Amino acid sequence: MKEIQVILVDENDNEIGKMPKLEAHQKGFLHRAVSVFLFDLDGNWMLQKRAVEKYHSANLWTNTCCSHPYPKENIKKAAERRLLEEMGIKSELTKVLSFVYRAELDNGLVEHEFDHVFIGFTTELPSPNKEEVSDWKIVSFEALDNEVQNYPEKFTEWFKLIYRKVNLHLELNKIHVKN
Repeated sequence: MKEIQVILVDENDNEIGKMPKLEAHQKGFLHRAVSVFLFDLDGNWMLQKRAVEKYHSANLWTNTCCSHPYPKENIKKAAERRLLEEMGIKSELTKVLSFVYRAELDNGLVEHEFDHVFIGFTTELPSPNKEEVSDWKIVSFEALDNEVQNYPEKFTEWFKLIYRKVNLHLELNKIHVKN
């Protein structure tokens, strides 16, 4: 099986090459990524706990799903594809922001990503891929924020950097859900 390639980018998200995913994380090269945050109709957050077998950030809580677009793949289509592959959910997604981050991980790997962040709303319950996800939960922002502040070691590095940005976007844009 051919190793998955990621898209290397500059600080403006211009494509500058491609590289095997593991090598990009070993060398800390900036590459394109997608993160998806799903909410139920009451505005609660759907989180996943990464599978124990994941090569980094295993068994940690994080956003609904995240991944890397394939070379030549549309960014939104990559987010939709990965949401279906990881959580078994189809949802209309909306891009809300992008940002660059660099985080040292638990096993000497580096996440250095230009992350495109999408949100969506669903009434579906997930049917997670057990190779990717060990658990999932739906939680209010207040409970989530309290848990991240009191137990940051239970969450992925990128999630701790982004979840408040997503919440701020929801508040500033007055995104409300139907009850």
